[in-house]
Amino acid sequence: MGHAQKLERYGPYTIVRPETQAMGSPHLSKDIWDRADAIFSGDLEEEGPGRWRYPEPLGETWETHWDGIRFLGRFTAFRHVGFFPEQAAHWQWMDHQLRSAFLGRPPRVLNLFGYSGIASLVAARAGAEVTHVDASKKAVAYGKENQMLAGLDDKPIRWIVDDAMKFVQREIRRGNVYDGILLDPPKFGRGPKGRGLAAVRNAARNARRLPPDPVKGGALLHAHILCHASLLCRL
Repeated sequence: MGHAQKLERYGPYTIVRPETQAMGSPHLSKDIWDRADAIFSGDLEEEGPGRWRYPEPLGETWETHWDGIRFLGRFTAFRHVGFFPEQAAHWQWMDHQLRSAFLGRPPRVLNLFGYSGIASLVAARAGAEVTHVDASKKAVAYGKENQMLAGLDDKPIRWIVDDAMKFVQREIRRGNVYDGILLDPPKFGRGPKGRGLAAVRNAARNARRLPPDPVKGGALLHAHILCHASLLCRL
């Protein structure tokens, strides 16, 4: 990393993307950076639009995997690649928590702002019944596509297109309970009617009001992720 950019490898591809925290000069030579398969340029804001440049033609998606779970990476207009690799530590921790829960029944997990569904797939593979919520129809479609590619289409995942805050409020009224709640709101996300980060924080507060299942005295995992670095907090 360096000069406000990062060089990443995903399977056969090397990719250059903006990174404001990449200060100083790169350790690798300019020749290696120049051989990247895809370079993103455009708005420096996290969710700002931009474009990809390909020295050689590439498709929009490519197959990748984590811990045996196959899914698609993709070149998006907002410099993302269809998943967030820095969250791998969270997936691993969640997988362990779910497999060691021993509740006598499948754990129930609510994944808010679920995006392309990698965390939902990890949870479902570990034995959880997952409710995946995202306001973007496109993101939910990505998640369903990833579920099929991973060979996990027989796992219980409810894919729901909805505003996270409204969905949580309805779940509270219904009295529905979850053993684990995941929140991964976008840093510059916008909800319906242009609601920004304040709405995201309200959704997080409402999610805390969802009663955990009383088995074993409480929720087995709460991941509350509000910063770009995806800091994991036990709540």
